[in-house]
Amino acid sequence: MDAEIWISLGAIFLLICLSGFFSGSETALTAVSSAKMTALEKDGNHRAALVNRIHENKDRMIGALLLGNNLVNILATALATNVLIHLFGEAGVGYATIVMTLLVLIFAEVLPKTYALNYADTMAMRISPIIRVLIMVLAPLTQAIGRIVKIVLKLIGVNTGLGNNGGDIEELRGAIEMHASGDNIARETSEQRAMLHSILDLAEVEAEEVMTHRRKVVMIDAGLPFDEIVRQALESPYTRLPLYRETPDNIVGVIHVKWLLREMKKRDGQTTDINLEALASDPWFVPENTSLYDQLQAFRARRELFAIVVNEYGDFMGIITLEDILEEIVGQIDDENDISVAGVRRQTNGSYLINGTVTIRDLNREFDWNLPDKDYSTLAGLILYESQCVPEVGQAFRFHGFRFDIIRRQKNQLTLIRLTPKKEPESENAA
Repeated sequence: MDAEIWISLGAIFLLICLSGFFSGSETALTAVSSAKMTALEKDGNHRAALVNRIHENKDRMIGALLLGNNLVNILATALATNVLIHLFGEAGVGYATIVMTLLVLIFAEVLPKTYALNYADTMAMRISPIIRVLIMVLAPLTQAIGRIVKIVLKLIGVNTGLGNNGGDIEELRGAIEMHASGDNIARETSEQRAMLHSILDLAEVEAEEVMTHRRKVVMIDAGLPFDEIVRQALESPYTRLPLYRETPDNIVGVIHVKWLLREMKKRDGQTTDINLEALASDPWFVPENTSLYDQLQAFRARRELFAIVVNEYGDFMGIITLEDILEEIVGQIDDENDISVAGVRRQTNGSYLINGTVTIRDLNREFDWNLPDKDYSTLAGLILYESQCVPEVGQAFRFHGFRFDIIRRQKNQLTLIRLTPKKEPESENAA
């Protein structure tokens, strides 16, 4: 075997190593965690910053790596074919095909890409300086290739100027699910996942879905004697109370219990000439279809914690507080006056007695259920929507994998339902 063949074999070995480098680099830079690189860059890691700069133009990165990879693969195959033809004659073409396919597949594709997938972040930072130089050197070629590709795609009707059409949110949701997948998820991880999902949902949830309904709102009639107003305010579990005159729909202010006590102290307990409406703050009315994200921003901008929810006709629907929005993110925040998911009683047989006014979102969050809440917000609303009727006491329905038994009804309002989880989802009316 002469020196020329040995040189060719050495060149083939070197080219396969380069092919493995290009393949592994492409995988590492594609699979690298952008969030982690951004965090490391903020901490002063220059390699992470370089990875982020490379990511700013992925087309050039992929073009340079593919160009380099194809060049070395084709050159290695050509050299191997030449060597094997020299050794075995025309049969060397077939031998070259088999040998190079195995070598490239194992050592230039599978092995480096497997390593890169397992150590994407570390490898990406190590190779980033080399790839940066490679991209700059091959930039003229990759730009020319890119223009040709865009022209061809345009000829066949493919528009490359479109973005991902709002897919960023869904990508975030997918990343959250991937991070928390598996059977042995710690409780802390599960709670963190729920919080992250809730943050992404803020723009889709409306105020009416989390507000305290007007039936449950503690209000004060401004026409009552001041001593009676103070008594009602002190007996209430809340510190801020809507103040109305004549009818609950005519809200004239919001009173804070602390303001009442401060005014009484200033007057040494004399209450005869206190102007209650002057003490109250102006009511802040918000539409019922305001998203929680917008409402949260409004709370921050106005430095307020309390708003009154009205419908399109201006009718009083309920109240929403900053705590209501925070509970959508972190879960129920209980104090000495709160009951975790009020209106739900678990039975020994595995069923639940639930008030009709309990919200679907609270049930889903507390029990990890997946009841839909797009067209309604309460359990009673779900039954009315799915059954398309006002059920009688004693009727039973099966929706979304649960059995619903009507236990109590007042006029047309469903006040108590027994809910029994089922293993197999059913949707047929069992009444």
